[in-house]
Amino acid sequence: MPIQIIQAEKNHIPELVPLLDGYRRFYKQPSDEIAVKHFLEERFKNKESVILMALAEGNTAGFTQLYKSFSTVSLQPLLILNDLYVPAEYRNKGIGKALLLESQEYCARNNYKGLALETAIDNPAQKLYEQLGWEKDSHCFHYFWTVP
Repeated sequence: MPIQIIQAEKNHIPELVPLLDGYRRFYKQPSDEIAVKHFLEERFKNKESVILMALAEGNTAGFTQLYKSFSTVSLQPLLILNDLYVPAEYRNKGIGKALLLESQEYCARNNYKGLALETAIDNPAQKLYEQLGWEKDSHCFHYFWTVP
């Protein structure tokens, strides 16, 4: 199956809404396509992320969303691969791999230091990340504070 990866634009929001909603449901969040649409509109309006879409068999078959950040230590910009989603019917067909490879190429083309991602300890995609040259961070812990 041929896979094409494109950079999404604002006019792709209708195609992205069901994917992002599916991604959120995968992570046990309630479906809310109106909020998802608003979220995507804000990201495009404020130029806060880059979304890469996979196209296969004439359909949108997955996406990844990249956010810009910075490393003060290295004095370089970097990207956070925050979201990667392929619907069940398109899994195990190379779409996740194609999205990851295009994310790496986008990073290199645009002079970023690299890509960071966080994943669940039991996520089977870890094998794919490691096959593509990602290294597990074993020298620090990640913490998160939530507003009470």
